[in-house]
Amino acid sequence: MSDWRALAPAALERAYNARATVADIEAELQAYRAGSSPMYQRLACQAGLRYGESPDETLDFFPLPGRTDAPLFVFIHGGYWRALCKEDSVFMAENFTALGIAVAALDYSLAPAAHLSVMVAQCRRAMAWLSHNSRALGVDAGRMVVAGSSAGAHLAAMVLNDASLAAAKPLGGLLVSGLFDLEPLRHTLPNSWLKLSAEQAQALSPQHQLPAPGCALQVVVAEHDTEEFKRQSRDYAQACSAAGRPTLFYELAGRNHFDVILDWTHPDTALTGSVRALLGMAA
Repeated sequence: MSDWRALAPAALERAYNARATVADIEAELQAYRAGSSPMYQRLACQAGLRYGESPDETLDFFPLPGRTDAPLFVFIHGGYWRALCKEDSVFMAENFTALGIAVAALDYSLAPAAHLSVMVAQCRRAMAWLSHNSRALGVDAGRMVVAGSSAGAHLAAMVLNDASLAAAKPLGGLLVSGLFDLEPLRHTLPNSWLKLSAEQAQALSPQHQLPAPGCALQVVVAEHDTEEFKRQSRDYAQACSAAGRPTLFYELAGRNHFDVILDWTHPDTALTGSVRALLGMAA
């Protein structure tokens, strides 16, 4: 386990600046939008389902018409807790529904208007809502995978450590290029919008609150992620494994922090295979 405290301030900033790892960040984000927009025209979709009282607490759901027991993939988008939305985040829906997997993408409140603790509570509430309404949605509440990328992987991990939810319905987790120890972020630019105290960073760090027993995990990084992003995922995976949670860690060659999740748009990628494995589907 390397020590981020040994990094000079400028090096620490670079280590947590995911946007600087790609040549054209707008092109990367546009790829999400371009892949997601057609899903609303091509597929059956229940858009804007409310899982809570806040206007931000909505999700878009892509069902498997005629199915009453479909497995469910739930995606929590990234954006460093301050950007992106569910409409940018359903690019995998056509591939997954063709494979027999329903899809839900969440919205949640963003910083700086909302504190990170609010976002965590919202994502937990969304998963509880999906579980409670599983029969009406035609999904199997016992076969749900919650996934996230970057900041979304942090939020997904905080869903997985919600003992009350996990005790009711075991979940699998697929965490891509995530952040699991928030203390380093208190010393970098993201804390200008997160505004975390040391105590809050500790309480909201999945590294210190591991998933409930019975939760299977796959933790993934991209080759071109920064070394700090890779370290965070590796340390989290090692902690989960040491605590007895079935955990697989791997790195995807040739991928960056942003395009890695576009591998979900193809049926034969390792990342799609991870979803199938966590749902107990044949390869």
